[in-house]
Amino acid sequence: RFDSRFVNDIFHMIRTINIEKDVTVFLVEQNAKKALEISQHGYVMENGTIVMREKSSALLADDKVRAAYLGEGV
Repeated sequence: RFDSRFVNDIFHMIRTINIEKDVTVFLVEQNAKKALEISQHGYVMENGTIVMREKSSALLADDKVRAAYLGEGV
C-alpha cells in the first residue's frame, strides 16, 4: 500500500507541470475523485467507450458519476 503523502506528491507534481509549464497532461487514474480535483476536463469510459466528457467540476457534481465512480452514495 502506498503512503498517501507519496500519492499527494505525485498529484502535486502533475498539477505543477500542467499549470506552471503549460503542458497538457493526459492522466489515466484509478483515483477518479483526486484526478478530477486537479484537472479541467474529464472523460468517463465504460467498456472502452467514452460515455461522458465534461468539465471536471461538472463530473464531480454529477450525482450519477459520484455514485458510480467516486464511491459516494447519493
